[in-house]
Amino acid sequence: MTEDSRDTLLPLPEHVAIIMDGNGRWAKSQGLERVDGHRVGAGSVRAVLEESRRLGIRYVTLYAFSTENWKRPEEEVVALMSLFIKHLEQELPLFLENDIRLRAIGDLERLPSEVRISLQDKIERTKHCESLDLLLAVSYGSRNELTRAFRSLSKRIEQGKLSASELTEEMITDSLDTAGIPDPDLLIRTSSEFRISNFLLWQLAYSEIVVTDVHWPDFREEELNNCIDRYRRRKRRFGGLEEVEHV
Repeated sequence: MTEDSRDTLLPLPEHVAIIMDGNGRWAKSQGLERVDGHRVGAGSVRAVLEESRRLGIRYVTLYAFSTENWKRPEEEVVALMSLFIKHLEQELPLFLENDIRLRAIGDLERLPSEVRISLQDKIERTKHCESLDLLLAVSYGSRNELTRAFRSLSKRIEQGKLSASELTEEMITDSLDTAGIPDPDLLIRTSSEFRISNFLLWQLAYSEIVVTDVHWPDFREEELNNCIDRYRRRKRRFGGLEEVEHV
């Protein structure tokens, strides 16, 4: 049975994670510089947040800058960090008007000080918001996150506060950057790429994945709803078997 042939729809996802891919390819197709793709892609972020808020989605996680992205040419990294600060300033009114709380996950200590200061300022100024949590994955890599979590747990074992035999999945979950946040129901990846690129490896264990051929700068409300509709037409079994109606 195809995903489009099912009559029973899943409820809307509580948590949507997005790998925003295709900025560079979009820019090249338009005869523009790569940084222009990132700049236009900010409009997609705005559209996705406003539509998610309207739909009642509670958590949105955006893969903004990976640990691997530090390997890009220095001029592009500098431009991206400058754009990041600019967009944080520009979008603060959006966050406040839409009751959006900003949070950040990743190896934040690696960010330039001016970026950390601006990011922390927006996190502090939106901490009272309650309708939607926006998690920005910045300087984020899931292997890095897991390594930091295991180091934290190992330190507790060394200090005698925890024994190895007591270690549980819940303890690992609570040691991650996303502690207290439900795992994503839906992962969307744009620009026809079929990989998760070191993103939320632990948290995506049972997430539904939808890949769209739309480049991120062209991803707007309509395509978000298309991806959610594809998600809602699936069956989530979490490793179990689909119930069969006996006649």
